[in-house]
Amino acid sequence: MAETRILVVDDEPGITLLCERLLVRADYGVTSFTDPKEALSYVEHNKFDLLLVDIRMPEISGFDLIFQVKQFQPDTAVLVMTGFGTVETAIQALRQGVDGLLLKPFKTGEELVQAVRQALDDNQKKRDIARIQALRPLFDITETLLAETRPERLVELVVIAICGHLRCNNAGFYKYSANENSLILQSGRGITLTGNISAAGSGMVGRTDAFGIPFWVNAGGPGDEGLQSDLMVLGLSSAFCAPISRQNVHGVLYAGRNTDVAPFREVDWEMFLLMARQAAVAMENAVLYEELREYVRRVEGSQQALIRAEKMAAAGRLTASIAHEINNPLQSLQNCLHLATRREVPAKKQREYIDLANHELIRLMNTVQRMLDFYRPGAVDPQQVNLEILLRRVIKLLTPQLKAHAIHISTGFSSKLPMIMAVSSQLEQVFINLILNAYDAMPDGGDLRISARQILDNVEIFVQDSGPGVKEENRSHIFEPFVSTKEGGTGLGLSVSYGIIAAHGGSLDLVTDRGPGACFRVTLPVKGES
Repeated sequence: MAETRILVVDDEPGITLLCERLLVRADYGVTSFTDPKEALSYVEHNKFDLLLVDIRMPEISGFDLIFQVKQFQPDTAVLVMTGFGTVETAIQALRQGVDGLLLKPFKTGEELVQAVRQALDDNQKKRDIARIQALRPLFDITETLLAETRPERLVELVVIAICGHLRCNNAGFYKYSANENSLILQSGRGITLTGNISAAGSGMVGRTDAFGIPFWVNAGGPGDEGLQSDLMVLGLSSAFCAPISRQNVHGVLYAGRNTDVAPFREVDWEMFLLMARQAAVAMENAVLYEELREYVRRVEGSQQALIRAEKMAAAGRLTASIAHEINNPLQSLQNCLHLATRREVPAKKQREYIDLANHELIRLMNTVQRMLDFYRPGAVDPQQVNLEILLRRVIKLLTPQLKAHAIHISTGFSSKLPMIMAVSSQLEQVFINLILNAYDAMPDGGDLRISARQILDNVEIFVQDSGPGVKEENRSHIFEPFVSTKEGGTGLGLSVSYGIIAAHGGSLDLVTDRGPGACFRVTLPVKGES
């Protein structure tokens, strides 16, 4: 444990000698002066724990000496000695934060030692209380800082918090720029320290960063004379600097008090260091949140690209079946127009051919419209969707292709399926993917059943084919991107579909206990996205 240092100042040599002898005997380290000016010179360059001072001294009174000592070492305990104990003296001592009052002459040496111990204890209690009072707001500060995830705004909050809780008008955060090899002021208030390059000889901020340790400088106290001179030129009485060094954050935090305000105290130093640590954690979190937001934006962009890619792939697969559906009415249309223009055909028959041509033209336009609806991006915002109408529209679009390959399709929809909030074009793509997967799984024909029902607050849609099903070794990977069990497959259909359903607050899974073939279940919340 470090030795307790006591500074004794009294213009009477006999008193200083007596005090020194009694306190050394009590195991204290003692330095004594009879000249207050010499004592002040000592204080500028040496730290001590308690000042034992006489009130009445020539040239400089005890109270004046206490005031000047507090400018250098504000947390030092003070015990005053006087042979003229009055109420006025006691009141003035309290105003100057004195920790004890001792009347001369001492009755016993133990009386002096006991008064010193009591003054040290009282001073420690005051410092502890001040520390607790200062730490209480730290919890609110921490909550405020950690709640802010925007780096630029967070730095401003840190500077504001420092000014508020350290009762100073000057603060700033300097962020290191690798390109300029400099510490750039990112946010500041009041008087700031400028021109600080990250080097040992470039000012207080630069030294803090270069050495990686916090600095506390009082313009009128012990320490580096060059830094003290810098503070006095700027009009500062005291300044703190602490390095902020985390994985994604590199900079220096600064706080300063003007010359018309008392210098920082030890409790302020402890608060500043705690705030610097909390600020470092909050800044790193904010940077990570920003990186996460950017990652989410990239993932969303990639997902949309995958959706578009799979949609185009599905459209290509549809083209083969729709081509003949378009070609048939075109052939009929051509024949009808050819016959309607023959002169030997009666007028009544010509009219029938024209009506038939018009019917085929309408059928052709409807087919083209269904294709356009599929290609068109559609609404991005969820809207109320009638699930049964949506499913029947998809089935109608794919029925010609299914029939051409001897696939019989059947439906089973519960009465009064509830409306859901969804992006209809995205759900259409999901069900087109599932039906086309069933189509590919049954090259020689088969049965396809699509059913839907409400279960509590969800709607379940089942798409089940009579094909060979999904092999057990492939079941755990079928929803992963670029995993395909069929030749020429993109491996994106189920992955994209899974992402779409998940974005709607639902789920897409393979039901393994409903054979034969493969059965996929889509679950969607009735109220839409959660």
